[in-house]
Amino acid sequence: MGVHDPIIADFTAEINKAASVQELYNVKVRYLGKKGLISELNKQLGKLSPDDRPSAGAEIQKVRVKFEELHDKKETKLKTAERDTILSSEKLDVTMPGVPFPSGSFHPVYKIYDEVVSIFSAMGYDVATGPEAELDYYNFEALNMPKGHPARDMQDTFYLSENVVMRTHTSPVQIRTMLKQKPPVRIIAPGKVYRSDYDMTHSPMFHQVEGLLVDKNVSMADLKGTLAHFVRQMFGDDIPVRFRSSFFPFTEPSMEVDMGCVMCGGNGCRVCKGTGWLEIAGSGMVAPEVLKAVRVNTNKYSGFAFGMGIERVAMIKYGIDDLRLFFENNLKFIGQF
Repeated sequence: MGVHDPIIADFTAEINKAASVQELYNVKVRYLGKKGLISELNKQLGKLSPDDRPSAGAEIQKVRVKFEELHDKKETKLKTAERDTILSSEKLDVTMPGVPFPSGSFHPVYKIYDEVVSIFSAMGYDVATGPEAELDYYNFEALNMPKGHPARDMQDTFYLSENVVMRTHTSPVQIRTMLKQKPPVRIIAPGKVYRSDYDMTHSPMFHQVEGLLVDKNVSMADLKGTLAHFVRQMFGDDIPVRFRSSFFPFTEPSMEVDMGCVMCGGNGCRVCKGTGWLEIAGSGMVAPEVLKAVRVNTNKYSGFAFGMGIERVAMIKYGIDDLRLFFENNLKFIGQF
């Protein structure tokens, strides 16, 4: 009988008795912890003579190996049993019907956004983009609105610094494009714009699309034909279009574009305020000062520009009377489209 047989018998019994991984861990601490029984045997080696230490150390190592062998075998068995218990309690009946998961849908603003881009792309317009945080020069000065110009008051602007603003329209994209590209230029500039305003028909962030055509012999007739074609493609061939004189500092002459009210068929209602007409866009011939600012020869080239709010188009298209509905993220509202 070996000198360490009693300790082997003790831990063998305790390991076999352990009913959980935690109980087995407690046994391991009791024998192999810093103050464990097997660890204490190693400390006693220092009391032996140099000649006896090697054989005694070898015997203690055999005890440690025996413990680890029994421990690891029992640990595997306990972990397997615990896993099987968990799997049994969490098993899934695959014959049960699944949990319904609602499908997503395109946001109505982006549905109109894509449709607007598609209509103008079919007319030969390229899509141009630019930064949303814009220099004052591109947002105002190059568009014939120098510092102190009263037309700046028409747009409630978010200033990031004295010379940097959140763009109030996508017109800066037109300026940047004309500085990089010689005529002919035929682009639309869709994107987000920012103004300090919020009510039923205004939002501090909204989407706008602007168009620009610069070439030889461009006339007001080209502008009218382009916008009339857009309105009829978007809303129907039977929609009347009219043009009213207006003012924009970067176009001369300037026009507001109206379309027949789709709510009342032109008879007059609350939406069109009894006029039978809905404003859809602003437009005009590009002012010579704007062309000169981007080094375009005004004796050789002329152009037109237009702009419209995409949310405005969506409100008319879908009969929505509160712009804020587009930004409240109500899934029942968005799911209708």
